[in-house]
Amino acid sequence: MTMTQTRSRSGLTVAILCFLTIVADGYDMVIYGAALPKILDEPDWNLSHSTAGLIGTWTLGGLMVGFLTAGPLTDRIGRRKLMLIGVAWISAGSLLSAVALNVEMFGVARFLTGVGIGSVVPSAVALTMEYAPRNRRQLYNASMLTGFSFGGILAALSAMWLLPHHDWRMLFGIGIVFAVLIPIMYFRLPESAGYLAVRGRDAEGRALAESYGFDYDSIAATARAEAESSSDAPGIRRLFRRPLVARLLTFMMISICVNVVVYGLNTWAPALMREQGYALDSALTFMLLLQAGGVIGAVAGAYFADRVGCARVVGALFLVGVLSLLALSNKMDTGWVMLAILGAGIGGTGTNCVLYGFVADNFPAAFRGSALGVVMGIGRIGAMAGPAMAGFILDAGLGVQWSFYAFAIPAVIGAALVAVVPFLSRRQPVAQQPEMAIA
Repeated sequence: MTMTQTRSRSGLTVAILCFLTIVADGYDMVIYGAALPKILDEPDWNLSHSTAGLIGTWTLGGLMVGFLTAGPLTDRIGRRKLMLIGVAWISAGSLLSAVALNVEMFGVARFLTGVGIGSVVPSAVALTMEYAPRNRRQLYNASMLTGFSFGGILAALSAMWLLPHHDWRMLFGIGIVFAVLIPIMYFRLPESAGYLAVRGRDAEGRALAESYGFDYDSIAATARAEAESSSDAPGIRRLFRRPLVARLLTFMMISICVNVVVYGLNTWAPALMREQGYALDSALTFMLLLQAGGVIGAVAGAYFADRVGCARVVGALFLVGVLSLLALSNKMDTGWVMLAILGAGIGGTGTNCVLYGFVADNFPAAFRGSALGVVMGIGRIGAMAGPAMAGFILDAGLGVQWSFYAFAIPAVIGAALVAVVPFLSRRQPVAQQPEMAIA
């Protein structure tokens, strides 16, 4: 986007609203793991570890459905409207989880909540990147995505405060509070100017562009060119041809690896620490530190990625995660455990946040959106595998140690795959993205 002189609205507002939406996502994703020690004690449900892990997998299956349907829905109704519907859907799913009468109803509620969560993330990323200053895109995007960790922190704090004296259902009921975002977003969240251009709503798009201080003609030309390219079936298939296919497959495997770690830990961290003999309040404190580590990893990772490149940063974050997970497999003093769980958050959620920018940097502009959608969607295979894997390991009697090993192994593989990406990218340098910066 080419900068103009007049501006009455700020892209920071867009980033903040998207951040708050991701906070709601993070709360609803992490609250299951925070409440799991109590859910396992639900007298009428008789949950095994395997079934508990599968419920976590159902949530993430819904997340994948949300990701895969978000693209077509966005083309029809726009990013803004999809985010409004998504927040309402998430709030309703939380309420349904709170009143679930049995395991089956609870599992369905978690699946539906996952659909809502998955539907809003791509739009939040796209709007944040579109309205961010050109030289701060990675920082804006990664900072916005820390909303997931802040939502996790809110979930952990809520559990620490409520679980000792109240039923676990109250934690899910709190999720309805996020519906308050709907009227705020309705009045303050803009539609994508590029989407308006593609839909032929030029007067509306021009007025919006001018209010944010950028040139609508530049936006419209870029959006229409990319829409024409992306609507061409051979163009989509280009991702699965040389030389892009090797890059795409590598990023898909990296995404699977990091999601095993992120969602495995977010589902099982408190329960695993309880299995190691820690009290419930200590286990929930560890969950809090896990989310704090995600914030640190995302913000610090984005800062250094803008300076030394994403490949080095993502590789380093993976290695921090590996070392932390191996440390957690051993019984240690509480101080060391706290440091290790913080490192696991840095190497898990922190890696995931920076990974999106890493993917975007390695594909031409015409295929960037499709590449992100494929990588994020396929990565949810790891998100589904992580919770289920830990549950099966515990039921098999292999112990907590092997659960942490199971999370560390994908992190090692992910770090190795990151090292391969620069060699693949040298085969065909990525074309520079057209200017889309605002002041």
